Amino acid sequence: MRWRRILLLAAMLPGLLTVRCVAASPVCSAQSVILMDGDSGRVLFEQNADEERLIASITKIMTALVALESGRALDEEVTVKREYTLTEGSSMYLKVGERVSLRALLYGLMLSSGNDAALALAGECAGSVDAFVERMNQRAAMLGMEHTHFANPNGLNDEAHYSTARDMAVLTREALKNPDFAAIAATRSITLGERTLVNHNKLLKLYEGAIGVKTGYTQLAGRTLVSAAVRNGQTLIAVTLNDPNDWADHAALLDYGFETFPKTRLCRAGKAAAQSAVLDGTGETVSIETDRDLWYPLKEGETVRAEWNIPQTVKAPISRGAAAGTLTFYKDGEVIGRCCLVFGADVPARPPESIWERILDFCGAF
Repeated sequence: MRWRRILLLAAMLPGLLTVRCVAASPVCSAQSVILMDGDSGRVLFEQNADEERLIASITKIMTALVALESGRALDEEVTVKREYTLTEGSSMYLKVGERVSLRALLYGLMLSSGNDAALALAGECAGSVDAFVERMNQRAAMLGMEHTHFANPNGLNDEAHYSTARDMAVLTREALKNPDFAAIAATRSITLGERTLVNHNKLLKLYEGAIGVKTGYTQLAGRTLVSAAVRNGQTLIAVTLNDPNDWADHAALLDYGFETFPKTRLCRAGKAAAQSAVLDGTGETVSIETDRDLWYPLKEGETVRAEWNIPQTVKAPISRGAAAGTLTFYKDGEVIGRCCLVFGADVPARPPESIWERILDFCGAF
């Protein structure tokens, strides 16, 4: 038989009851904006986050991710074709016929926002730009980016090329899981051969803990920016579309998120959560423990409900670390996290009684 026990997290974690200074909601000049917790995906602030808009060069987050997932070795060198250099806008200044590694193209894409690098990556990683763009749209569909469509790998204006602040935050959350992407996006500058590439993202210098990720601009799209920062082990992602004051807005958004929604521990690995009665074992009970740490961003006054689903009794033998149930956390009726519960000790089965022990027990009854 299984049973459930429900508690409010505030009763489990007194730290949640500590009064904190909560920052005022940010005022942002962007047409569309979102602030998301990178680990949990919780949206901490949004404004017109689902409006479809031109996104300019933040497109290149998807370009980099698809190129990195193509399976090509980053140190592989390719020959620059003439068609890669025939593009307008920002450039890493590729030269026809030169040999360049895919790694260098990715740095040129993300730091210099090279439209030529985008075409080169697309052509080399998929055989053609059109085939690469198809992969970009397939990847967007896999991520549930329902309000996104790509028409090119560089973000140049096109009526069929658009996204939303929410979709770009979802994409960035996925991209940052790729260690090569994360390393490139966080690089301030790098010298590769005769090229020195400098990151256009000023937040890497202006904001403590900034780890990327991409700037963008066209006259029609306006200034677009995706940023991410880490503080006290918490990652936040901010996206603004058509924002004339993006550097200041992103700093304010990130400050608001870190101050108002700090990363809060819901459960600790190895913490005893309950006990179950043991049948036919050398011990009468066995402890049940959480298998890992679980965190979630919470602001002052928010409560979380914790629900255990564990066996009331269990038959020996029992192995330490074996699955015992689940611990699920709810906020406002929605699941915000779940971890496994495991048995905290070995409990061997009780040895069977011998025939003489049974006879003596029987005789002792008279």
